[in-house]
Amino acid sequence: MVKKLLLVFFPIVAAAQGYTSYFTGNPTNITTTPEFGVCMMGGATEHDNAMIWLLEKANGGDVVVLRSSGSNGYNDYLYSELGVDVNSVETLVITSVAGATNPYVLDKVANAEMIWFAGGDQWNYVSFFKDNALEDLLNAHVNIKQAPIGGTSAGMAILGGKYYSAQNGTISSTQATNNPFHANMTIGQDDFLQIPLLANVITDTHYDNPDRRGRHAAFLARLKVNNSRVFGIACNEYVAVCIGTDGIARVFGDYPAYEEFAYFIQSNCNLATDSVPEVCAPNTPLTWDFDGQALQVYKVPGTMHGSNFFNITDWNSGSGGSWQDWSVQSASLVGVNAVAPQCELGIADFADDIVLSPVPFRDYFAIAGITGARVSVYDVQGRVVYEKDHDDAISIETSEFPSGLYLISIEKDGKILNKKAVKN
Repeated sequence: MVKKLLLVFFPIVAAAQGYTSYFTGNPTNITTTPEFGVCMMGGATEHDNAMIWLLEKANGGDVVVLRSSGSNGYNDYLYSELGVDVNSVETLVITSVAGATNPYVLDKVANAEMIWFAGGDQWNYVSFFKDNALEDLLNAHVNIKQAPIGGTSAGMAILGGKYYSAQNGTISSTQATNNPFHANMTIGQDDFLQIPLLANVITDTHYDNPDRRGRHAAFLARLKVNNSRVFGIACNEYVAVCIGTDGIARVFGDYPAYEEFAYFIQSNCNLATDSVPEVCAPNTPLTWDFDGQALQVYKVPGTMHGSNFFNITDWNSGSGGSWQDWSVQSASLVGVNAVAPQCELGIADFADDIVLSPVPFRDYFAIAGITGARVSVYDVQGRVVYEKDHDDAISIETSEFPSGLYLISIEKDGKILNKKAVKN
């Protein structure tokens, strides 16, 4: 009864300022301690149990839904229909950069304990949210506040460190594999959202309708040219993948009633790091073969309670799924059953040996126990203040950094170890 007495619903329309707000719940903001989690959905109806998994990580706080079209369809669903208590749900329909950077919008995102991206057109999200104060707050939400985030369809498409932007419109598997440099193959890299464990991941959605395996393979082929390892996560339309701080990606769906799967795709870890696709050129059919083993795929049925999973801290272990090898031969994708890869993939294997010192730091800090890693440093607003690939010993000059809390992200072979440290 208390919750119903607090219930407030009203739209705030600021069309000239580029946003519309739909608010449900308690108008008095509260602050809770959220728990990190990321949930990605395939683009059709939301999976209730997966959404409950994510919503519970807000710990009763305030939820913000970001979208570029539509209205308040999520408000009642998230506020009262799933049985999880939250303080409020606010949908912000943002239609311009001005809307994305409006002080009202920035304040709401800064105070959110959970953020959800609706479906729509991911290019709107990229063009409205990227390279401005809203992007900074989204990265701070994840990396500093360590709060939950997720999205469906276009909202899932932007969550990887690599992403298909759809700047020039969509692309089919046939178009992508016949010309991996088609004008619609617009891929962003390392310049938008910075979500732990997804740095070298590119996602795809609506995987089964139509079949998007070919275009996803083409995305990965393009990325492989400039990256030693590349990874993909994909969901069929009614499937969700939810990943916690432990890196366990639980797959929700309604299998075996329906053919509902998630796919965890990686370039073959047994091949040399320079094993770029045999043929990946403009206006030429893609060939990425390596004896039918170019890509290693763990195909996981989604269950109602997410009992099947894959571990993306090692990209090697899971439960309930089956391994396949994929390859692209003259623009045709071929998949065959396979066995689990036997590779040492993870930073997790030696994370305990990685030491950051001094802590707190002042004019520099060093990282011992690892070489050949990329180091990114984020300030308290989630902004990247340092990013560099290190081949040898790691020592970073920090005399120009303002005092305060920093997140230090150490990445190797697609795995990320995050450490927090304070500069005095």
